[in-house]
Amino acid sequence: MKSLADLVFDNRFARLGDAFSTHVLPEPIAEPRLVVASASAMALLDLDPSEADTEVFAEIFAGHKLWSDAEPRAMVYSGHQFGVYNPRLGDGRGLLLGEVVNDAGEHWDLHLKGAGQTPWSRMGDGRAVLRSSIREFLASEYLHALGIPTSRALCVTGSSTPVWRETQESAAMVLRLAQSHVRFGHFEYFYYTNQHELLKTLGEHVLACHFPECLKDETPWAAMFREVVERNAALIAQWQAYGFCHGVMNSDNMSILGITFDYGPYAFLDDFDARHICNHSDDSGRYSFSNQVPIAHWNLAALAQALTPFVAVEQLRETLALFLPLYQAHHLDLMRRRLGLSTAEEGDDELVERLLQLMQGGAVDYSLFFRHLGDQAPEQALRQLREDFVDLAGFDQWSDDYVERASREGGPQDERQARMHAVNPLYVLRNYLAQQAIEAAEKGDYAPVRELHAVLSRPFEEQPGMQRYTERPPEWGKHLEISCSS
Repeated sequence: MKSLADLVFDNRFARLGDAFSTHVLPEPIAEPRLVVASASAMALLDLDPSEADTEVFAEIFAGHKLWSDAEPRAMVYSGHQFGVYNPRLGDGRGLLLGEVVNDAGEHWDLHLKGAGQTPWSRMGDGRAVLRSSIREFLASEYLHALGIPTSRALCVTGSSTPVWRETQESAAMVLRLAQSHVRFGHFEYFYYTNQHELLKTLGEHVLACHFPECLKDETPWAAMFREVVERNAALIAQWQAYGFCHGVMNSDNMSILGITFDYGPYAFLDDFDARHICNHSDDSGRYSFSNQVPIAHWNLAALAQALTPFVAVEQLRETLALFLPLYQAHHLDLMRRRLGLSTAEEGDDELVERLLQLMQGGAVDYSLFFRHLGDQAPEQALRQLREDFVDLAGFDQWSDDYVERASREGGPQDERQARMHAVNPLYVLRNYLAQQAIEAAEKGDYAPVRELHAVLSRPFEEQPGMQRYTERPPEWGKHLEISCSS
């Protein structure tokens, strides 16, 4: 295992030059203290977990110190925000400190969020607050634990530096990791500014660094776009299957790698509601839970437009048309597994759709329904779950059909339970749990956020003494309003 001083940098994106990013030093925050760190994220850099206990750890990730080989850069990009094109966005409060190469030869971006003003801050202070930093940390690490592709979060560093949002809050920084921070909006920026030579440079960089297998294709750019479409179809299927609401699916928040990226006012569904809007700034419901599928398709179309100088339009259209059937296949496969079905039969899609329709409008906890469905044999489990549904006749008919379908799987109940519990989490990152941990952290008590992180790191395993994290949320906890403000 390595110390911080042993990290090896190879700053490939920085070498693209000033047209792609600007050199900016982080602005330190005062009296830095470690709030929480992820040992599994540290392992991606081969870092010894004990490094988190050192004074220099908090100092580096609060902007006080830098490695000599780090090259902090603020990236420029554009993007469609709520469907409207914004020509100049960029890292307004984040810095790409550099790219670390681990012992396996993998490159990992070190991106410090909340590092102060950059040329792209757009009148903002460039800061992040403690609550948003904790929320991003928890979500990044929880989605990873669920097996959903995501950027990672190495740590949150708190401070005594005041910042003003709706009220005075304290500044914090979160260090996030990804193998690339290139977004759809990077391609849009160089396309819409007619800098097609630089667009070509960007595409060649992404191909060489992140899609080298596409270089073997006769049309590498077209092959890259197909890979992006396929990855996003699988990603959004996982979001929908596990009830994750992103909240701000602007094209500048979409990763070229097809990972979950840029956490803002996200939420996991409590009671199932396909129309749920987790961002209270989203007046039109553009980014509601049910809209995430068409919006992902829309964003991919925006990326396709930016690739037209290098890929034939008809080829882009044909590839884009793959998104929905790929999504549907991935989603059905995931939902089968959540229902304990290991084989595929005709009519499974209807069985899933009927269940979701029955859940709508009831008091059905989306995550716990699937978990408890596996606790007992189907007939017994369904009798206990029945009371949360409104259309009891409809649910009874669905139950009969499900029991018959499950019986064709065969095998003993203990095997079925193990199979279902391996894909249905017992512990869910609920907004009210995050809020309770945040409120404690704002008072200087970091134990709750560390415990919550530890529990969520093993979401499928029952953990002694952690029963309170398995409970359904109180009514007030289901209606927390989360904004983009950080």
